Amino acid sequence: MDQEPPLVREVFPELVDELAQLLEEEGERELAICVRDVRMVGECGCGGDFCQSIRTADHPDGQPYGPGHRCVPLVPADGMLILDVVDGRIMYIEILERPPLRRRVQP
Repeated sequence: MDQEPPLVREVFPELVDELAQLLEEEGERELAICVRDVRMVGECGCGGDFCQSIRTADHPDGQPYGPGHRCVPLVPADGMLILDVVDGRIMYIEILERPPLRRRVQP
């Protein structure tokens, strides 16, 4: 039986709190609720030291998301946060030009 990927809030709780607050400020109430339940499927893997992006759903690399896709740019105090959303589901959290994320220490 495959183990589910961890919730992003379990790994990066401060990031999820910030995303929820910024989404509320943008009037994206449903996404503000949904962001608390996204899973960390993988890291971007681009190798850029400016990028800490997170994949929250499986998607083929280099392929467009297709119909129902929209970008939700947010306005954080530092760097850039942009969500890729398909039919109300957060697929990707783009995290650029920000201080290193702090992982929650697991017991």
